[in-house]
Amino acid sequence: MELFGAGGFLLELPEGIPLDPRQYWGIPLALVGAALLAFGAQYQSRGLNKVERIVGVSAHAGLSLRHMLSLLRRPSWVVGTVLLGLAVVFQLGSLALSPITIVQPIGVVGLIITSVLNSRISGVRLGKRVTASIALAVGSVAVFVFVAATNVRDQVVTDAKLLAILITFGVVLILARILFVLYRHRGIALIYIVGAGVLYGFVATFAKVVISRLQQGDFEWLTWTCVAALAAGGLLGMLFVQNAYSSGPPDLVVAGLTVIDPMVAVFIGILILGEAAHAPAWVSVVFVITGATAMVGVIGISRFHPQSGKSVLDHTGKMPVVTPVDPED
Repeated sequence: MELFGAGGFLLELPEGIPLDPRQYWGIPLALVGAALLAFGAQYQSRGLNKVERIVGVSAHAGLSLRHMLSLLRRPSWVVGTVLLGLAVVFQLGSLALSPITIVQPIGVVGLIITSVLNSRISGVRLGKRVTASIALAVGSVAVFVFVAATNVRDQVVTDAKLLAILITFGVVLILARILFVLYRHRGIALIYIVGAGVLYGFVATFAKVVISRLQQGDFEWLTWTCVAALAAGGLLGMLFVQNAYSSGPPDLVVAGLTVIDPMVAVFIGILILGEAAHAPAWVSVVFVITGATAMVGVIGISRFHPQSGKSVLDHTGKMPVVTPVDPED
């Protein structure tokens, strides 16, 4: 099978991978979800920063009950939460139509939107190294998606695959809990970002397998266990994200959710779900290289971003994460 690629060159596709036109409809849904994620993260970050000013205590060491109650009264945080909820809805729609390996990485578009938004709102100019890191992350994921779109397809989700995902997630959940206990008082943004990204990668995977089992007409106790795991991963991931807002800018948070999250989901899709089972060997090489360079980009954002590690309560003369807003926000 042949397909015209960039520059008009003919690409030879493996005969074992039929192109299903339906899977491409998930791409625009994923793009809308990415935009909603970007705006939702910006509003949630603004809400948390405002609450920290009001409470007078940073959330670096974890959200307190006072923080949580105050967040529920901040319109900006509530709006951000609603937008993130809508982003999830669009993401689920894209997962219902397309393999997770194709649509999950598209969320990196949200990183571009968030970077522009946060720079405009906070008045902080991004340096060349931060811009280069963002470009590296986005470019790596773009190559990944292009290759995946023509080399992967949905597979039947068996009980053995579900068990493998659940066991792996159990180990990750324990490690995430240990990391949270060890580092919660250090306010290291990258720890929270990586933790949230990995957890949400499993959440997206569980969403995909639950949808697939529904489409297969095979919904039983093992699938319900995946639903419970999805809820647990989502809640712990949300806790990591809120703490990350306190110790880093929203574009760093979105970098974790749009680069680390899809890479985790994609590797599960490839290694366990077998979505690239019929792909040629060079595809796996491209996936590994682009995954590694995307991670280098995220680390670069964390290291070089002028707001990384800064709380709105820091008295260092640095610009806070978000400039003061109207009290009603």
